[in-house]
Amino acid sequence: MSDDTQNKLLAFVGGMTRLVSRSDIAEGALLDGADELMRTLVSSDDWLPDSMAVPHPQYYQQHLLYGDPLNRFSVISFVWGPGQGTPVHDHQVWGVIGMLRGAEFNLHYEAPAVGVEGGALACSGREQRLDPGRTTRVSPSIGDIHRVRNAYDDRVSISIHVYGGNIGRVRRHVFDPTTGKAKEFISGYSNAVVPNLWPPAGIR
Repeated sequence: MSDDTQNKLLAFVGGMTRLVSRSDIAEGALLDGADELMRTLVSSDDWLPDSMAVPHPQYYQQHLLYGDPLNRFSVISFVWGPGQGTPVHDHQVWGVIGMLRGAEFNLHYEAPAVGVEGGALACSGREQRLDPGRTTRVSPSIGDIHRVRNAYDDRVSISIHVYGGNIGRVRRHVFDPTTGKAKEFISGYSNAVVPNLWPPAGIR
């Protein structure tokens, strides 16, 4: 990993660690801070390790870049092959998404009413296009259900995500948008090894 990669990603992780360490911070302020850090991180596309940008011919990839040891947050690169996308799903935690390369579409849905089962999920607004340098947010408090797809059918797109937990281990749900039926899942990660953010001794 280059020094530039280490500096940018480590700066983001350091900023997020300081942010989530504040015991007095409300979610709105936390999301504002995470969004600002994310905008800085995705303002240039010259730091993501090649191993964290590899697509799969059939499935989108979810590479863990950093996992906080106290499970307060995790940083992920989502790699979308041409035409790939997700089912309708939730997160159960807050999150900030930044577009690094290519573009993606996000379509948000209204959460099912508490205690009500069945019935189609209603879209909440128009499909949102995320281009490089742009960010968006999710949270159970502001809207947590969406579907994401690569905006391109002929190229790879990559977005960087930070979540308020170890998202690969969180019990979440996928939804049938026509019936509203939910199915539990745990996503895991596509990679077995995370990047080393710390430079060798003697390099600053």
